[in-house]
Amino acid sequence: MPFVRMISRARILTNIDGIEWKREKWHGAARLFLKWSERVAVRWSHILIADNAAIAQHIKESYGSDCKVIPYGGDHAIKADPVEDHRIKLPDDFALALCRIEPENNVALILEAFSRMPQRELVFVGNWEKSDYGRVLRQQYRDFSNITLLDPVYDPGTLRWIRDRAVAYVHGHSAGGTNPSLVEMMHFGIPVFAHGCTFNRFTTEECACYFTTPEELIESVEGLGNDQACVIGAAMREIAQRRYTWETVGGAYFKLVEDI
Repeated sequence: MPFVRMISRARILTNIDGIEWKREKWHGAARLFLKWSERVAVRWSHILIADNAAIAQHIKESYGSDCKVIPYGGDHAIKADPVEDHRIKLPDDFALALCRIEPENNVALILEAFSRMPQRELVFVGNWEKSDYGRVLRQQYRDFSNITLLDPVYDPGTLRWIRDRAVAYVHGHSAGGTNPSLVEMMHFGIPVFAHGCTFNRFTTEECACYFTTPEELIESVEGLGNDQACVIGAAMREIAQRRYTWETVGGAYFKLVEDI
């Protein structure tokens, strides 16, 4: 980036994505490199873009620089036609969790909570065989009758079919900014139980149910009545349709480019 600035008059716009160096999977030299990369991006970009207000706040506090906040769209998730996969057996009235199986996504927390709620069904989709962390959790929770652990599902139609049948969504991500899986699920108009980190609170405008411990998740799930579930689901859909469509996101990028 400094080299480009030396030889070109082009304006550099950088979407810095998440605060990558804070992710638990990075250590030592990798974490230092990622933090240095963030600093370089901030120093040498003409315009910075953050996908979440919490990231913009971090950049302002750490470097004194401003960010334009432009999130992700999620409406593509409801545009795919549902395709039933007869190999997948789904329970009735289940909560859905969907993520990469990593510690920062609080997979163990979610599984522990539902293992203590045998009357509540959970379907958890993830790449369990990618790491020792995932393999250990799969082995630990595979025999709970109310917990269904599925391998990754990448087909948009099959994902739509699974999401359509869920009655709630559990989102354990605690890092990364605006998570695509969260804004996608908000379009389905069902209640969201989200980790109470700042990123998720900004994304859902403080209208979801939040947890940071298994006990808090249990209390939220078991304490949610039908009327409140409808209210939260409607709020999630309204926020998603207002903020997280690709037309809105694309328009924001085009306007940013036109204005420079």
